[in-house]
Amino acid sequence: MSERIAALLVAGAMGFSGCAPLGITAFGVGASAGVTHGLGGVTYRTFTAPMPKVKGATLTALNKMGIKVNATLKEEGAEVIKATAVDREIEVELESLSPNTTRIRTVAKKGFFYDSATSTEIILQTERALNNT
Repeated sequence: MSERIAALLVAGAMGFSGCAPLGITAFGVGASAGVTHGLGGVTYRTFTAPMPKVKGATLTALNKMGIKVNATLKEEGAEVIKATAVDREIEVELESLSPNTTRIRTVAKKGFFYDSATSTEIILQTERALNNT
């Protein structure tokens, strides 16, 4: 009887080992889209475009998504766009890495929870707006 239990445990453990390749594949799909997810629901992307152009595309994206911009602030070499959706607080930080390179960081929060899907969509819509200009 104990041999059967041991065999079931080993078989079960082998089944769990299949999760790692799936996780790696999912990460690869996200990375191929050019969007990086950090800890805590923060989403990053670097564009080969000057900051004013990326800022304009970001504002276009937020407008298209129906997200209300509340403020635009300058902080330590970066510009921060604060916005709100129905029940989310959104922050977009634009940082000029060079005259032709801009890093965007987005965070969407609903209370204590982060919404990575909305953060990612803001970046994807920004990219789409950049490609249309």
